[in-house]
Amino acid sequence: MAAGEVSGFSGFTDEAFSFYEGLQVDNSKAYWTAHKETYERHVREPLTELCAELEEEFGAVKLFRPYRDVRFSKDKTPYKTHQGGHTSEGFYVQVDADGLMVAGGMYAPSPDQLRQYREAVGSDVYGPELQGIVDDLRSAGMEIAGDRLKTRPRGTPDDHPRLELLRHRSLYAHQGWPADPWMETPEVVTRVRDSWRRLRPLVDWGRRHIGPPDFTR
Repeated sequence: MAAGEVSGFSGFTDEAFSFYEGLQVDNSKAYWTAHKETYERHVREPLTELCAELEEEFGAVKLFRPYRDVRFSKDKTPYKTHQGGHTSEGFYVQVDADGLMVAGGMYAPSPDQLRQYREAVGSDVYGPELQGIVDDLRSAGMEIAGDRLKTRPRGTPDDHPRLELLRHRSLYAHQGWPADPWMETPEVVTRVRDSWRRLRPLVDWGRRHIGPPDFTR
């Protein structure tokens, strides 16, 4: 954003969170059609404005479509019960009935990326670096998550010092806030920006060692 330009983002109203509360109860086309204006005005528009505030430092944020892909799912409800957006590097932000959530890291790596990840974690240089990043994020109150093996990768000794990291098939950290009154203010921009800055070492580690995430898979 250029110096002196007035921010377009002023916060998320209660209508944004109540919209998703209602969608959780009635995930139907009838509900969506009746409340589409609420979604556009109180969810998508302010989230777009929030992302514009962050673009200069983190790059463009692409919002996901609100519709679920139900082709291969037993759950045929048509709409996502959250609205998320992501950058090409791996930063993520989401609004839902509970409030706001931010995340960053490595999502759904390809088989080749997973191989590169495990090679880097096994390295005596890059592995301890990632362990330190993860430990710092935990100390800052963030939760470490991702898809993990129940056992260990083939050929990995059970006393490997970074066995827990090697079990990960995806690795990201996230932090969330409930829909408290400050959510209706521009303080949201500051909190998301600060959290993404805290997540940058994890995002950068993944970009260096396995490449950018593919959010289309």
